[in-house]
Amino acid sequence: MKNLDLEEQEQLAELKAWWNQNGTLVVAALLVAALAVLGWQGWSYWQSRHAAEASDLYETLAKAVQTGDAKAVRDANGALLERFGGTRYASLGSLLAAKYYFERSDPKAARAQLEAVIERADAPELKDLARLRLANVLLDEKAYDEALKVLDAAPGAAFDAQFAAARGDVLFAKNQRAEAKAAYQLALEKSDPKSVAFREAVNMRLDALGG
Repeated sequence: MKNLDLEEQEQLAELKAWWNQNGTLVVAALLVAALAVLGWQGWSYWQSRHAAEASDLYETLAKAVQTGDAKAVRDANGALLERFGGTRYASLGSLLAAKYYFERSDPKAARAQLEAVIERADAPELKDLARLRLANVLLDEKAYDEALKVLDAAPGAAFDAQFAAARGDVLFAKNQRAEAKAAYQLALEKSDPKSVAFREAVNMRLDALGG
């Protein structure tokens, strides 16, 4: 029994010695781990709240567009760009605002919104959509060479057919019929056979050029 007590005392002494030597490091490591957990939880909460606020602003903008409230459109879109410019909500908001301005014969404002998406969007598909819509705005303004320059950017595969068709529209407007026909044919080649409405629209344009 005395041997066991002696052994326990030796183990206790070793533990005390180890703690005296390493205790500070252990406490520091535990503190760092606790702070990391709290920091991650705080970051996750901030991210969630950040996204919720951006979503609310986008909804406000969408309602303003629907009701035709110009001041609310301007305020909500401005707040999205200022406070959440790096988020997808800001890019979607600019696309929505651009459509609103274009339909109200304000191409300058529409261009500014679309150019903001092209510059800031983190998603390639949003950049492609903005370029496509900007080309249409420029076509409407008869800024044909600018429109073709916008369409020169190589889009993702999902937008190949639409870019080709848009290029055909611009070339047709410039009375470059052979080039327009080639662009429309390329649009058909690149399009999904299931995109019936799109293909019919392109075929109608080809028919206007003599097939």
